[in-house]
This record gives sequence, C-alpha cells and structure tokens, in this order.
Amino acid sequence: MSDDRETDTASESSYQLSRHKKSPSSLTNLSSSSGMTSLSSVSGSVMSVYSGDFGNLEVKGNIQFAIEYVESLKELHVFVAQCKDLAAADVKKQRSDPYVKAYLLPDKGKMGKKKTLVVKKTLNPVYNEILRYKIEKQILKTQKLNLSIWHRDTFKRNSFLGEVELDLETWDWDNKQNKQLRWYPLKRKTAPVALEAENRGEMKLALQYVPEPVPGKKLPTTGEVHIWVKECLDLPLLRGSHLNSFVKCTILPDTSRKSRQKTRAVGKTTNPIFNHTMVYDGFRPEDLMEACVELTVWDHYKLTNQFLGGLRIGFGTGKSYGTEVDWMDSTSEEVALWEKMANSPNTWIEATLPLRMLLIAKISK
Repeated sequence: MSDDRETDTASESSYQLSRHKKSPSSLTNLSSSSGMTSLSSVSGSVMSVYSGDFGNLEVKGNIQFAIEYVESLKELHVFVAQCKDLAAADVKKQRSDPYVKAYLLPDKGKMGKKKTLVVKKTLNPVYNEILRYKIEKQILKTQKLNLSIWHRDTFKRNSFLGEVELDLETWDWDNKQNKQLRWYPLKRKTAPVALEAENRGEMKLALQYVPEPVPGKKLPTTGEVHIWVKECLDLPLLRGSHLNSFVKCTILPDTSRKSRQKTRAVGKTTNPIFNHTMVYDGFRPEDLMEACVELTVWDHYKLTNQFLGGLRIGFGTGKSYGTEVDWMDSTSEEVALWEKMANSPNTWIEATLPLRMLLIAKISK
C-alpha cells in the first residue's frame, strides 16, 4: 500500500504485517496442549483483510465549510473551517484525532482524494484549510462533493465519524450566500461498502489464567492461558446461504505453526457452536503484558479459507517486549476482558465481543 493512510476501504490486500521475530524465550516454547485431534492442515491462502472501521462509533456533530468555484483558476475551492461535537473514538478520555477527507463523486479515483491534516485530541477540531480541485465547471456540475470525517489512531487505522454530501448539479454558484461558511450536520454512511464492513458478527468466549505454583516458592513462575471459544453469532454470509466456519487462534508475537490451534469447522449455520478450549502454557505473569491472543474466524470452502472477522485480546499497548508492533491494537472491550483475566487468576471471565477487520500476519514457518 503506497499510501498508508488510505486504509478505510474495505479492500482485501495481501499486506504483510511486520512481525518481529524477537519473541521471548518463554513464548517461543508455547506448547499447545489442546485435546483436539489435529485437522488436516488446509492449504488455504491466509488473506489479510483491512478496512476502516464503519459503524462502530456513533455519528454526531457538525462540520463548517464553504465552497466556491474560482473561474480565473478553473478550480473548485473547498474551505474546511472546523467541526464541533464529534463522537469520541477514545471513550475514556473523550477525544478523537479527526481529519477531513474530500472526494468528488462518482469518479472518486480520477479527481483524487484531498485531506486536511489530523488535529489530535479533540472533538472540536479547527482546520482552516482549502482543498483545491482543478476541474471545468461543466464537469463539476455532474459531480457530488463528499466530505467525510475520520479518526486516525496511532496504528494509522481510520474510524468513520460521519459525512456530508452536496449535489453540485443543483448548487447555485451565483448566489453570494452560497459562498459563506455554513454548518452541516454529519450523517451516517449509507454506502454498501460500509454495510459490508459493519457487521461481522460476534464471538462468545471465556478466558482464564492458571498460574502454576512451584513447590517452595511463594510466587508462581509460569502459568497457562485457557481460551474457551463457545460460539459465534450472526456471522456474515459471503457465499449466498453457505457457511462452513472455524476459529483459529495464534498467540502473538509467536506466529509459528506451534502457536496455532483451531476448532473443527461447523457448517450450515451463521451461529456455530464450537465449545472448544485451547490451552497455552509457558506464560509468565509478565508475558501477559506483552502477548496478545489473536482469534480469527474463517469460512472454509473447497481449498480456500475466507476471513470473516477477528479479535485481538491483550493490553493493546502498541508495544511487545519493547518493540512497537501494529498488532497490539486491542479495542477497549478486548482490553477489558484481558485485564479481568489477568486480575482474577483461576476464574473463567466471559464476554461476547464484536468481530472486526484485522490485518493478519502471514504465518511464519
């Protein structure tokens, strides 16, 4: 991907996730003591799918902008002034890192995308930027101007905060009032792309950390993480009414085949019940800060597996063993589950979490 910021289309791309091979000794020896007979390994291509996050944040607030056609330059000028009362992507701190993106539609590619700078840590960003399009007025009158607001997090992922669309065919260019700054309420996305990325279903699961006491020592040195995948709900149908889904688990940063376990495939339902427990040992208490449980749901069809959605459960700190990694990107709900598990050893902690788009690593041999 040449433009790392352009990750908010629901495109499937074979984007290699940079995984750091420096995994700690204890986690490279993760043995998976799952009581499951191994499935014959599927030579399915592991696709990495990445998308902007539509529909997870509420859409609220307003944007203030003005448009003008400058005849002498044959340019459309979009003056983006500010936004107010945007939704908070960071719920705890009640703030977002918003920027505004402009497209002329329907020919989104040709005219190109224009963007403002990102304004950090605010729900009321001020931009005062002019986005310019070199375009003949006749052509402009066949276009729609689409302005969308996005939150851009530290992992360069984008979350949709709302949009406004102006039909330029009916716009009165001669009316002086129309050159004034005006407030517009932000609306939810209605594009099919958004709906497709919106609902990937949910997973019901429970986690437990079991420290292993060592005779003669007060503190346990290592322990086991138990992952009980109970069921999935409302999985998306990618092939008409057919679905044959299974769940795969990897403990990052270890992407070796050793760390991978999977459930059996359950066919003919969008609400598959797996009731499968995966056990990983060799976890020191300090490893819980650095590791992340990646659960992905796949539709198995013939020789390929198609990605449906996933979870990454960890502390979401953006770092693992001192290295910045893009997979430490747990949502607040995913972090809450991991925190509860770490703070309540020997107790099953249950949650139902929404599946989401993930950047998926290629498996290292």
